Amino acid sequence: MSQYSPLHEFHKSAGAKLADFGGWEMPIEYPAVNGGGVLNEHQAVRQAIGVFDVSHLGKVTVQGEGALAFLNSVLTNDLQRLKDGEAQYNLICDPASGGVIDDLIAYRFSDREIFLIPNAANTAEVVKRLYAAKPAGIEISDRHREFSVLALQGPKSNEILNALGIAIDLDYMSFKKAQIEGFEITLCRTGYTGELGYEILTKWDETLPVWNRLLSLVKEQGGRAAGLGARDTLRTEMGYPLHGHELSMEITPVEASAGWAVAWEKEFWGKPILQQQKANKAHRTLQALMISDRGIPRAGMKVLDEAGQVIGEVTSGTFSPTLKTGIALALMNRKLEIGSEVVVDVRGRSSSAVIKRSPLVESHVK
Repeated sequence: MSQYSPLHEFHKSAGAKLADFGGWEMPIEYPAVNGGGVLNEHQAVRQAIGVFDVSHLGKVTVQGEGALAFLNSVLTNDLQRLKDGEAQYNLICDPASGGVIDDLIAYRFSDREIFLIPNAANTAEVVKRLYAAKPAGIEISDRHREFSVLALQGPKSNEILNALGIAIDLDYMSFKKAQIEGFEITLCRTGYTGELGYEILTKWDETLPVWNRLLSLVKEQGGRAAGLGARDTLRTEMGYPLHGHELSMEITPVEASAGWAVAWEKEFWGKPILQQQKANKAHRTLQALMISDRGIPRAGMKVLDEAGQVIGEVTSGTFSPTLKTGIALALMNRKLEIGSEVVVDVRGRSSSAVIKRSPLVESHVK
């Protein structure tokens, strides 16, 4: 049975195309007749501003004496590097296999309180694993339906904050308390699109007035509400991983080229496995592809070399609204040089592609 965001009735009334995301019925896109559709929503974010409902994402608190030290022994990145009021991208790996249980954002409120935002489908597993491993005195709370998450993304994001009277004083991956329509929010300068932007945590039952105010201002700036279809095309252009595609229990951070989110000098779950993978250099490697013809790659399609030998598989593929061509992320059996030519089997037809450096479009997050 599907779960619903606090904005579910808004999405229905707006005529959104809805689909399941990790057990949550969420908007893919809004009607093109009203200026929506994946292409228009994508372009709005790249050129102006878009606002997303991503309330299906999980919300978990880890609290108590030693909370930060406990999480730091579990997660791949180093929470000790953070000051209070800073956030960090992290991975939680399986201790036995090194596979990725989930990727998530960790907000450090203090060394006694860390707020985690995991993926919707993995929240229960993350909570279960943390609860089973926690020492005495640590509390793990699943707060999935206590808070919503809204994402304000695009080059005009700061114009929206100005209109709301919120000071623009956040460094990338830092957060603070603020107010919208008199409701307290947590505002973090982050996102999943490669554009300047913010993610907003608000209480579940206060989401609609906050959303309505944001959407009104977004429209004044030439933007619109955007669905998860545009979120996917935006993140694929940036080479950002999606759990279940570029990261999974079968795909480690080393294979997914996510070693930048691993603090090798400290302990974390799965470290010996990942160290071994890193040392032997025989692992698969995630690389970006740009299609040279009219083919549109999709997840699961095979990547071949010029001799016709299978050398990889597409993990995410789409049409890039920015580049006007097909693009993909692919897990390759051997790392190829940037500029190397390969072939993608697009439903039985050979489609030419070139290995490209990721991101495929310029990032504006910092």
